[in-house]
Amino acid sequence: MSKTLSIIFIVIAIALIAYNVTLVNFADPFEKNSTIALIGIMASLCAIVLLLVFVTSRKIQDKINKD
Repeated sequence: MSKTLSIIFIVIAIALIAYNVTLVNFADPFEKNSTIALIGIMASLCAIVLLLVFVTSRKIQDKINKD
């Protein structure tokens, strides 16, 4: 997976976070629809963390292969 594809996935995850934040009812965050939106936010955050770990590991691998 190339760096640009990783960046595209990160941008999509950020867009999903923004969309799910609009669905959360802050007066009652544990109602049915708000809970689903909170799960979507957490899943998108996990995806971003995993993609950042992947990009970092690719950078490390490139430096090791360079030497």
